[in-house]
Amino acid sequence: MTPKKSSADKKENPETESEATDQAPDPAAEPDAEAAPEPEDAENTDGEPEAPDEPDEPDVESLQAEVADLSDKLLRALAETENIRRRAERDKGDASKYAITNFAREMLSVSDTLQRALGSVDAAVRKEHAVIEQLMVGLEMNEREIKTSFERFGIKDIEAMGEKFDHNLHEAMFEIDDPSKPVGTVVQVMETGYVLKDRLLRPAKVGVSKGGPAPAKDSSKEDTPAPTSEDESEQKDGQATYEDKGGEPGAQLDEEL
Repeated sequence: MTPKKSSADKKENPETESEATDQAPDPAAEPDAEAAPEPEDAENTDGEPEAPDEPDEPDVESLQAEVADLSDKLLRALAETENIRRRAERDKGDASKYAITNFAREMLSVSDTLQRALGSVDAAVRKEHAVIEQLMVGLEMNEREIKTSFERFGIKDIEAMGEKFDHNLHEAMFEIDDPSKPVGTVVQVMETGYVLKDRLLRPAKVGVSKGGPAPAKDSSKEDTPAPTSEDESEQKDGQATYEDKGGEPGAQLDEEL
């Protein structure tokens, strides 16, 4: 049998008693380790997942406006591309037609010098001297060869004598009193003018009449009929980029281009 400890022994060992007291667990201080975690969403008690928010329905009118704007930009871009292509073709054609413009202007001075040489000798002197006759024959051959070359490349002289003065083709140097001629008629040519195809190379330097009757009106211009609605529509089609006819955007693309 284990002997019981007396009160004296208890007093002698107070540290042992305090240690036992410290080691005894306190049931009120223990946390509830097995407590269930609180649910994140107290309202969702059935366990069903929450449905996501539905997106707003697209605005049909705004989408139609955007489609119309993009179609308009597409038509304008295609029309501008077509205009650039046509302009490039026209520039290419002009470059090939008028590439010899500067050279042709230089050759005009050669032709003028040759004509002055031919006009400096009288016909009577040519008959009296055989050498001069042969020389003049050679100059005339050169003149014909130059004119043939001019015609081959589209260079033509301007027939100004007796014609009405035209500021697009003629350059007036002086006026001559001539009552027998209508006012503004070319009565003298100082220097021949030339055109390259339909472009002016050099204007003809002329003298025009004054003091005569007023020139008659050109009846051909008065008799010219006014442009019809079809002609006006063709001109508008050439100037306008495209015309919105109220159809579906992009429907007239093939028709207009």
